[in-house]
Amino acid sequence: MIDLFTWTTPNGRKVSILLEELGVDYQVHPIDIMQDDQFAPEFLAISPNNKIPAITDSDTGQTLMESGAIMLYLAQKHGRFLPDGAEYWRAVEWLMWQMGGLGPMLGQVHHFVKFNPGKAPYAEERYSKEAQRLYRVLNARLEGRDFVAGTGRGEYSIADMAAWPWVSRFEFQQIDLGEFPNLRDWYMRIAERPAVQRGYNVPKVMGEVPVP
Repeated sequence: MIDLFTWTTPNGRKVSILLEELGVDYQVHPIDIMQDDQFAPEFLAISPNNKIPAITDSDTGQTLMESGAIMLYLAQKHGRFLPDGAEYWRAVEWLMWQMGGLGPMLGQVHHFVKFNPGKAPYAEERYSKEAQRLYRVLNARLEGRDFVAGTGRGEYSIADMAAWPWVSRFEFQQIDLGEFPNLRDWYMRIAERPAVQRGYNVPKVMGEVPVP
């Protein structure tokens, strides 16, 4: 049994979406980051960085923080959502791209553009431009592809599940998905998956998945 400690953020949704796609049993423990639950000693014992998500696995005794590490662990444990051979590394490459670029940069856009508009014009411009650049990178990668990794038109993988929740906040970022048609089609392709819709509303119902 997986115990998932999470909240309604893009990083948290990566793991809840993966667990729903895997169809495995898991128990949810809401960590309300607006109430500073992440600083509780019992959560610190699982996630030393005081960040969600985190998991414990009663089957193996494993505890993990960091969404990318958790996704790799679950995908490898269940043998799903990672391509074989050289494409395995392509999926890992794009997972790391999300972890090191898309997530942190879009998080800064949320902070300055969505929640603190007008307070730091330089920061708003800097991070908004970087968001546009990252969207262009992903849009280019998806030219002629359904998913970011795998042979042929691609294979749905944890690389997609990692990036999608950040793109789902395109309104926070003042991004028009119509400017990125390959990315828009990819976004809708994933948004229509029942497991994604369920995972989006973990640990509490937040409404329908945003659509452009």
